Order: sequence, then C-alpha cells, then structure tokens
Amino acid sequence: MTQSAMPQNATQNDAPLSLADLRSEIDRIDAAMHQLLMERSEIIDRLVQVKHTQGTEGGSAFRPAREADMMRRLVERHRGLLPLDTVESIWRVIIATFTYVQAPYSVHADLSGGEAPMRDSARFHFGFTVPFLPHMGARGVIDAVAGSRGDLGLLAAAPSPSAADPWWTALEAEGAPKIIARLPFVERDDHPAGLPVFVVSHPIADAAVREVRVYSLRVTGWSAAAGRAIPAFAEVVVAPDEALDGAALLVSLPPGHAVDEVTGALAEAGAGIRAVAEVGSHAATHKVVRPAARP
Repeated sequence: MTQSAMPQNATQNDAPLSLADLRSEIDRIDAAMHQLLMERSEIIDRLVQVKHTQGTEGGSAFRPAREADMMRRLVERHRGLLPLDTVESIWRVIIATFTYVQAPYSVHADLSGGEAPMRDSARFHFGFTVPFLPHMGARGVIDAVAGSRGDLGLLAAAPSPSAADPWWTALEAEGAPKIIARLPFVERDDHPAGLPVFVVSHPIADAAVREVRVYSLRVTGWSAAAGRAIPAFAEVVVAPDEALDGAALLVSLPPGHAVDEVTGALAEAGAGIRAVAEVGSHAATHKVVRPAARP
C-alpha cells in the first residue's frame, strides 16, 4: 500500500488494519459521500433561488455541453477496481436527479425499435426519479416534447433498416424541438446502455454544444450511387420520402466538416437537393478503448 492509498491517519509504520478497522473506514467514506451529496443539494437550492431572483427560472435545466465535459473528466480521472460502468451510472443519476430538482421534467422514449434497450438507456442516464413516459413511434415523442415546458425525448440514433418514418423532418421548423445530445456520452465496448440515442428538447441555444451538427436533407433522384457518394465522415440515416419520390436523410457531421460537402457529393451523383435544415447538434462521443486482457 502506498502512502497516498492509505486510510486516513495511517502511516507506513502502522500495523495492518483489521477487518473491523477497514469496515469502519468504509463507513467513514460512505458518510462523507452522503454529506457531500447533501452539500451539493444545498448549492442547487441556492442556484434555484438565484435563478428566481434573476427571472431565469423555468424551462429545461438540462445542459448537455456541461454534462459531456463532466463525463469526459470523470473517465479521464477514473482508476482502480471499481468498473467505469458503475461510476458513470452513479454520476448520471446524480446529474439527472439534481437537474430534475431544479426544473421537473419527464423523459419520453420511442420504444418502437425495441423496448429493453431504450428503457435501459433511459434508466441508466436518468435514473428512476425522473418520470419515464413510453411511446410507440418517434412522432409521438416529438409531439410530447413540443407540447411540454421542458421535457426530453429519446429517439434511436440509428433506426432499424425497416424504419420508414423520417421523423427528423418534424424538427426542421424554427421553433420545433431540436437534437441537443447523443447518448451515451462515453462510448465503449459492452456498455450496459450502449444504444445510440438522440436527445431532443426545446431549443436551448444558451447551452447547446456544437461539436457535431445534425441536418435534415430531402433529395430527389435517390439511388445506390447517391448513397455511395456520401463522404465517409458523415453518419447518415436514410428513409423514403414519398412526397418527393426520393429520400429523407439525417446527416451528422463531425467537427471540421460542412453540409455543403455532402450536398455537393449528392449533386454530383445525380441527386437533387430540395431542402436542407439544421435540426440540432451535440457533443462528440468520447470513446474509451478497454485495454486488452492479459494472457
């Protein structure tokens, strides 16, 4: 045991601690963590009072840019035997619950692509205090968010190939809900809630993170050649657009790339661009590569 890893008040010359001593240390740490959580709640209460005084209370308290940064820092500093999955889930529940305390909200989720993965994602990222409201279809989620004061919606970021509804076209209007985050913030193999999910809410320009921009494109003359022409850096979901006899595309662009690169490639492949609308943005996914197991 190194000096820095020793329990409080221990020295290198101390005799080995007994099981009772070690359990007492665990109890001390548990009490300290609970005390810190209560202190955090007191600060949140003061924050709510300040918002009320400044007239800025109300609406969603969800801050995806701050949350993404918090999760990245959590991953970077984590070490030891405790699994990262456990640490991430604990912090997600703390963040989501204190956000709920500031401004109550519900989470609406589209279960049409599979109930278990979406429910796991919602519970992992938002816990059990935040109300969970299931829907069978993305449009129902978007309508519920649009009609709420500060609710969030969860939509699969990669719909199944059989999905024919280009739900993202409902995000095109200026005052419509927008994509504000993609979960999980931290991506890794065997993530317990690894379903890629978009979070939609009322637009939150003051807290939006613009690392990855998401666009709705409507094109005519869609073909296999047009699909192959899309640059590899773009993440694309395609659905039929019967009104245009073409296709509706949901295009996510990483930092350093513009939508013109995609529309230009499509045009060269013979597709006609009929509409382009930004429908949100989110933080770039923080990817963690687990070290290979020792032989």
